[in-house]
Amino acid sequence: MTQDEITILLTDVCGRLKSNLICKVTHKDSEGWKEEDMVLSGIIDDEGYFTSENGSVHSCEFKPYLRPISSMTEEEKKIVRSYGFELIPYDTGYTGFANIENCIDEVSFRFMEEFLNTYHFDYRGLISMGIALEAKEEMYKTE
Repeated sequence: MTQDEITILLTDVCGRLKSNLICKVTHKDSEGWKEEDMVLSGIIDDEGYFTSENGSVHSCEFKPYLRPISSMTEEEKKIVRSYGFELIPYDTGYTGFANIENCIDEVSFRFMEEFLNTYHFDYRGLISMGIALEAKEEMYKTE
């Protein structure tokens, strides 16, 4: 992973930690190397120390599970539109957002960022970059 990818990943993960972010974590314990899905609750430093529901863990390799924008429910799309944003499909398969009124105010922008982080949407394209995994439907159930 490049330094730019690490920076993007840590920036993305930090915004999601309060929302029960599930990651595939490769770590070593007394039995050797393991790969486990864990809910991360904090980052201790950029060297790969994290806190999880099972205590702290050291890992140099982890990938968050994120939802593709295409998995957004109709109710979630209504919320996005209510703040003046619209979903935009791109040829690459990645879907972005555009402000309908062509002016982004601070409140709308912060809401969208918080909404996308809380519901673990991949709005930075981390899945296509290979630094995140596509979440299974049951991981982040929405009501």
